[in-house]
Amino acid sequence: MPQLAFANSFWETYDQLEKQVRSGVRKAMSKFQQLSIAELYADKGLHLESVDKARDARMRTIRITDFWRGVVLAPDDGSDIFLLLNVVPHDDAYTWAAKRLYTVNTATRALEVRNVVAIEQLTPPLEQAAANAPVLLFEKHSDTVLRDLGIDDQVLRAARAISDRAQLEAFGSLLPEDQFEVLQYLAEGFSPEEVYRDVVAERRPADQSSEVDDSLARAITNTRTRITLVTSPDELAEILDKPFAAWRVFLHPSQRRVAYRVSYNGSAQVTGGPGTGKTVVALHRVKHLLSRSPDRRVLLTTYTNALARALRENLAFLLDDDEQLARVQVTTVDAFANRVLREHAGRVLSPISDNDGRQIWRRVCRQQNLPWNEQFLASEFRHVVLAQDVRTHDEYLKVERRGRGSSLRAAQRSQIWSAIEAFKAELRSAGKTTHLQICGEAADVLAGGEHQYDHVVVDEAQDLHPAQWRVLRAAVKAGPDDLFITGDPHQRIYDSRVSLRAVGISVTGRSSRLRINYRSTAEILAWSTRLMADVAVDELSGDGGDTLVGYRSLLHGGKPRLAGFPNEQAEVAAIAGWARDLIAQGVPAADIAVCARFNLTLDKVFDQLTAEGIPAVRVRDQPGADVDGVRLATMHSMKGLEFRCVAVIGVNEKALPFAKEITPPDVDLRQYESDLLKQRCLLFVASTRAREALAVTWSGTASPFLPAGAERQVWD
Repeated sequence: MPQLAFANSFWETYDQLEKQVRSGVRKAMSKFQQLSIAELYADKGLHLESVDKARDARMRTIRITDFWRGVVLAPDDGSDIFLLLNVVPHDDAYTWAAKRLYTVNTATRALEVRNVVAIEQLTPPLEQAAANAPVLLFEKHSDTVLRDLGIDDQVLRAARAISDRAQLEAFGSLLPEDQFEVLQYLAEGFSPEEVYRDVVAERRPADQSSEVDDSLARAITNTRTRITLVTSPDELAEILDKPFAAWRVFLHPSQRRVAYRVSYNGSAQVTGGPGTGKTVVALHRVKHLLSRSPDRRVLLTTYTNALARALRENLAFLLDDDEQLARVQVTTVDAFANRVLREHAGRVLSPISDNDGRQIWRRVCRQQNLPWNEQFLASEFRHVVLAQDVRTHDEYLKVERRGRGSSLRAAQRSQIWSAIEAFKAELRSAGKTTHLQICGEAADVLAGGEHQYDHVVVDEAQDLHPAQWRVLRAAVKAGPDDLFITGDPHQRIYDSRVSLRAVGISVTGRSSRLRINYRSTAEILAWSTRLMADVAVDELSGDGGDTLVGYRSLLHGGKPRLAGFPNEQAEVAAIAGWARDLIAQGVPAADIAVCARFNLTLDKVFDQLTAEGIPAVRVRDQPGADVDGVRLATMHSMKGLEFRCVAVIGVNEKALPFAKEITPPDVDLRQYESDLLKQRCLLFVASTRAREALAVTWSGTASPFLPAGAERQVWD
């Protein structure tokens, strides 16, 4: 009986197919598991036929419906595995199949695909241009070196004519994935030895024998990160029932190396831009830690309740084992700290909101007639006193005020300490406290008793405050595999800066960086990363600068759509039309998101969509996957989410940056710069939630964060 495998190129579009077409896929795939190979070719309903003038003689099409065809790679070497590559309209299926060639990479032994026709057409004019180019991108690497890294003759010819990175990126959607990534690493300045270690060796099968096996079956086995092999009818039904999001929980070899390393001799850190799979790596690390012993206890934690809920759901899917799941506590750091005080100290604390805190600081400023505003005092309390666990007046007089842009004399520090004492006294009299004070107390409780967990896994680490890090440090005994940390400094939207070493966490020699974006197209990614160009961003640990160099996507699509409007009403109407057009094209409403800086803007979008008969729901209401409607969310609540299509609206000079959240430069220049960076990161995060389509709009004057020339864009 034939076996059936699915390429990721199929999974990437399966959830976009209409219900009738998906039903046709099920029926066609079921036949593959019921009929012999001879019967498959003879079955008139399936209509398995070759593709005329195909560059790959193994290409076949099968009938899905009257107007849709599946493209299948059929075995021609005596094996019995058929690989479903894509499901597209009838005429497109033959065009798509005729241009593509599947080969086995000479270095990784994995199955890879190229648009052979397009490469043949583009290479000659590129070679003509290269004849006059002063420098070629890969001229310092010999043919032997490139071939050892898996570059074959056709790709080598094209590579020899490429003069810059822009030309290389233009080839991105045409070249075999493994070979393109090798060239990208070399273009970024990595040595051939580093590329072999991080790309080739990680993908090359460990059981590679001296005898080369280029059969389709063996190549599919060697490509399990991009191909799903189905072995039974039950398994077929199960995987076709799962949502698209489930198929994003796979590990690239570079991710697997990090997630399933047997052990780290201490804390480990993983960084990377949006969409690089940091959260997936964290979840798989939890799975690995649990598998090492039946009594291991793991704390999996993050910054917000929404992110914790998503982690819990994805972990349940990944583990599929109630016993293992019971040994993992998934929660926010603040909730964990609160539970520690409740269980170990018998205290039930009520934290105040940030808005309530600002009002108290405002009263203290008036009562003590201070020369500083409430914004400055709140920042001093957060970034100096709580961050460095300062507890007395004498300690505050001596403490180094790292990250603060205004110096203070001893008398001024005494004034500020008096204000801090007044702030804490008002909290106590009302029976209130702050989240960060709760974390500080919880760290004290844990430091004096038994450790709560064997391992702590931290996601979205860039947003955690030093007080939160101290409670996590105290929750696990220092030693091998104590903390596993993932995050991205470019997504720091809550203004928390930390030196991990200062809170007792060292990741020296145990840091990894992920560079491939699996979510957004290269076009969306290129636009979004321009938002962060020429902006200094501290490393996760606070010990140096972080960079997006080498960060890239292997997916391609349309460019982001940008435009300004004369007023907000026109902007909201255009976005409603944008959503309506997407739905008419077959995009489910739940795969579309509109986000804005303020809820007031979202209220107007909701009213417009509703008036036009377009369903809409608020992300804050936690709608399930089965709830229809365009998702509406603030930029902050987009953290950790992703959608096929995203509109970021209201990106004007009054919203980004929002003046009320920016410290005046004459009060504290360093904090002013930090506040601006935080707001820029917010726009970056919102833009990188889009997988396929991104729209960015504003009314009035565009935000200064937008790239130069954005104001000249016209909504078409």
